[in-house]
Amino acid sequence: MRIAQVAPLAEAVPPKLYGGTERVVSWLTEELVEQGHDVTLFASADSETSAELVRAVPQGLRLAGIRDHTASLLVMLEEVRRRASSFDVIHFHVDLLQFPSFRDSSTRCLTTLHGRLDLPDFHPVYRAFPEMPLVSISNDQRLPLPNANWLATIQHGLPQGPAPKNMPKRDYLAFLGRVAPEKRPDRAIEIAKRTGIPLKIAAKVDPTDQDYFDHVIRPQLDHPLIEFIGEIGDHEKRDFLGNAIALLFPIDWPEPFGLVMIEAMREGTPTIAWRRGSVPEVMDEGLTGFIVETIEEAVTAVHMSITLDRMAVRKRFEQRFTSTRMASNYVAEYERLSKPSPTMFPNHRPPEYGLSTPVGPLTAATNPSAGASLASIYRSVS
Repeated sequence: MRIAQVAPLAEAVPPKLYGGTERVVSWLTEELVEQGHDVTLFASADSETSAELVRAVPQGLRLAGIRDHTASLLVMLEEVRRRASSFDVIHFHVDLLQFPSFRDSSTRCLTTLHGRLDLPDFHPVYRAFPEMPLVSISNDQRLPLPNANWLATIQHGLPQGPAPKNMPKRDYLAFLGRVAPEKRPDRAIEIAKRTGIPLKIAAKVDPTDQDYFDHVIRPQLDHPLIEFIGEIGDHEKRDFLGNAIALLFPIDWPEPFGLVMIEAMREGTPTIAWRRGSVPEVMDEGLTGFIVETIEEAVTAVHMSITLDRMAVRKRFEQRFTSTRMASNYVAEYERLSKPSPTMFPNHRPPEYGLSTPVGPLTAATNPSAGASLASIYRSVS
């Protein structure tokens, strides 16, 4: 198949340091190429891929210091429109800005929603464009929008890689991700203090979370058990997770997926996670870790995690969360899109014009309602 993958522009694909969605896009793209598909990736110019790369911006926008990505995304989406006739399927990973421009070709587009949907801010867009096919990354993620045009839930997967090393000594707990109130690194610190086991925190601090870091987390770092490493890349992550007793995932929000849980699972490292969001869907209780609801339960789980069979944790990863499995599931949805049924697109309207040939920019003259919708979306995210 001829497949377009449209990535966010916050990070390179794959990211140089932190970045979840762009990393998933990279794994999916490379696996699709490996399976013999003709893939075009729309992403930043510092991305690395075996697919054809369409360079949308010179580098990932976060590291370039650009905070508002809307303008760059809109320019990239216009380039996707210009090339649309070259693809059998266009797969978006950029949430919702593409909806007005691609609604009339919805039967060969799909959008994976990577973020939280429990906040009502963007719900009007999903109601206004009900024909746009959506993929969720967990069943829990889609609960706030039960009537959206869901095609499937497809959980993330990552390259299998070599089996984890048989480390004779694992002597610390790991926290990996972002320092943010919803990620609750303060809980991880408290667990380390109560168990007496060192905690290593490998995490980035976004500008929006700087105040939380300065006033809540930084004062707790002056403790002999706590080590703040900062942001790390893929080349460091496997050892960081593989050498840990357990990953602490003490979230306090409806996590749509929690990529770090399966990254730890790949290394045979169990996870101790709070019962929020997708956690019960990703973890196998008592096999790949423990699901808890209090600090006290987490402390007990830390000691229990030492008894888990790390090879069994790795085997469960191989069964459920490889990039091969993820790509195969997406290909099945791409093929369904190519043979649509009336029930698949109940809200689809016949197009006023198709994308079988390149078309010009959407304007009020060609489609007044689409132009108005785009303006309203721009105001909502700026």
